[in-house]
Amino acid sequence: MIIFLIPVFSAISIWIMLDSKGGIFYKQERIGLGQKPFDIFKFRTMRPASDKAGLLTVGDRDNRITKAGYFLRKYKLDELPQLWNVLLGDMSLVGPRPEVKKYVDLYDKNQLKVLDIRPGITDWASLHYFKESELLAQSSNPEKTYIEEIMPEKLELNLKYIENQSFTGDLNIIFKTILKIIN
Repeated sequence: MIIFLIPVFSAISIWIMLDSKGGIFYKQERIGLGQKPFDIFKFRTMRPASDKAGLLTVGDRDNRITKAGYFLRKYKLDELPQLWNVLLGDMSLVGPRPEVKKYVDLYDKNQLKVLDIRPGITDWASLHYFKESELLAQSSNPEKTYIEEIMPEKLELNLKYIENQSFTGDLNIIFKTILKIIN
């Protein structure tokens, strides 16, 4: 899949370089299987050092997002470099999305079970919260909304996924993710 996508990776890389200063890729430490940290890879969609202003992206027009970044995020193309994470064994195609340590530290004992399986590029929570940044933009306190409302619901969806995990279920999630991106 990575070899097939080399032309797409190349075009996106050139666009990012022409659009704004900074590197092509963004990496961030996430917590994965067995609570082990790993670096997740994405195409850079924000201005350099933007994560110092906050880990959450609020709204589609967050002023930290570049012009290219807006398009890449809208169509989830910024996530394509995570195929390297799959190749490296840090992630799978389907599974609970990996989180940053700051938020994992807030998980209760039951919620930590999501770290008993390999994290994925997509999951039911990603589909349910496909436009999460827009929800956060409507909040007067986005971080509080994420911690108290969105994150617990995502974790509940992930725990249900773990209980009912199957090959056909994973194919269903992949198919629905592709349809969501196209629509």
